[in-house]
Amino acid sequence: MSVACTCSIRSGFGTLLVFYAELLAEARSGGSFPEDVVKQIFSNISTIYQFHSQFFLPDLQKRMDEWATNPRIGDILQKLAPFLKMYGLYVRGFDKAMDLINIWMEKSSQFEEVILGIQKRGICGNLSLQHHMLEPVQRIPRYEMLLKDYLSKLPAGSVDRPDAERSLTIISEAAKHCNAAIDDMEQLEKLWEVYEMLGMDEEMVDPSNKLLKEGAVMKISFRSSSSCKERHLFLFNNMLLYCVPKFSLAGPRFIVRTRLDMDGMQVKELKDAQFPHSFLVSGKLRTLELQTRSQDEMEAWIKACQQAIDQNEKKTESFKAAISSMSEDHQRVPVKGQELGKRAPQWVRDNLVSMCMRCKEPFNAITRRRHHCRACGYVVCWKCSDYKTSLEYDEMRLNRVCLECYTLLEGQTNKKEKEERRRRGILEKEAAEISGQSLMCSFLQMVDKNGKIGAKSWFAISKDEPMILYMYTAPQDVRAQSTIPLLGYEVKELLPGENSCSFQLVQSTQVLTFVAESEEHREQWVKTIHQVAHGQGLWLLED
Repeated sequence: MSVACTCSIRSGFGTLLVFYAELLAEARSGGSFPEDVVKQIFSNISTIYQFHSQFFLPDLQKRMDEWATNPRIGDILQKLAPFLKMYGLYVRGFDKAMDLINIWMEKSSQFEEVILGIQKRGICGNLSLQHHMLEPVQRIPRYEMLLKDYLSKLPAGSVDRPDAERSLTIISEAAKHCNAAIDDMEQLEKLWEVYEMLGMDEEMVDPSNKLLKEGAVMKISFRSSSSCKERHLFLFNNMLLYCVPKFSLAGPRFIVRTRLDMDGMQVKELKDAQFPHSFLVSGKLRTLELQTRSQDEMEAWIKACQQAIDQNEKKTESFKAAISSMSEDHQRVPVKGQELGKRAPQWVRDNLVSMCMRCKEPFNAITRRRHHCRACGYVVCWKCSDYKTSLEYDEMRLNRVCLECYTLLEGQTNKKEKEERRRRGILEKEAAEISGQSLMCSFLQMVDKNGKIGAKSWFAISKDEPMILYMYTAPQDVRAQSTIPLLGYEVKELLPGENSCSFQLVQSTQVLTFVAESEEHREQWVKTIHQVAHGQGLWLLED
């Protein structure tokens, strides 16, 4: 263990004493911060410095001077190592000291002025007070490392080995108290790097935060069916930050677009054929549909988010109380009944509907354009969204909502809508409702009598009504375009040279030709329709 290493203690700890002495003098002279705060921040650093400067360093220096006649340090270390345990008090109070520095830098301009003034001096080496505060925490592990290196180079029969080994045991015990704090500081340094990249407001900067995961993702647009934009996520123990990359040579690298607090956040996989490896993150203020480059990456994000959510729930006493009071046989309350207006909904993407999800009238670009209800997320026309009400998740600001949500949130009833719902015909079943419990569903194209292939439509066969093939313009439509009764239809085998993805339904003189998206889908449709049309093997399909 070199004297040079110990000399660095004198300069490093000496800088801390400058901060300590000048802050203490300012507090005692009637400053805007109390004397006790200064003592809590610096703990027993004065005692640690005196131990090194008056005992440890002089004894080591003396032994170095007489090394030619007495080449050993184990006896000195064994005698003084027990005093190194005084670092434990400093390490235990380190986190609180960091909090106090941040708090009083904001509360007291005099406190901030003293610290910033000292940091500009040459003795600080362009390092902040927080960096100098970290040095004592790292000191004992460094001693342990140096002593292990010393022992590895000692001859087997060295007279210094027994004392040095006993010293190592004592120092290792002291190091155990410091290792945890070092890990925390490495995380803290990483945290500050992230804060610098984000250029975050002071309100969001919290040393107690833990960065759990970060990485690039693609944001799925609800406006354009083919539009995805590159975004960046930062997952902390208490929040998820949704950020936009900022192309700048200096300053923050990201702009924080949305903060989703962990309280009330939900995450799940989106099984979307158009956007593979996608997942949904739903917070009280906003809902995001995101896509990753691979299945493994998506699963890693979902796992990390869910673990953070679970940890947050465990720490929330109100959550524990709510869980304990719930009956085991109670089902989850639907969002409309419990959280409508209290959390941001998942918006239905524009390309998934062709008609208003309330009045069922088809959209067009001029007289019936698409709008989103800010309460339920449905795509509705202007007539059905010509209402405004205050939404709790948006700080009680007025938002555009559909008639149904308006009546629910305003505590009114709509007898006309209830009557219409009672008279709902077979075409009125929603595509999402049918698809969610279907035997088979996917896009198909119908071929007319002239052999012309039509536009893609969404087809589904419900488990509840397996004899009916529902046809929708889009997979989230609330009304079917038409239905086809399947009873008695035969599935015609393909002829050589025909489209390998096509199949036909034949009944008497009527022939319906369909084109599937793939041969695999074609085979699934043929098998399913054949079985339901003949009433065979439906229990196998349900499995």
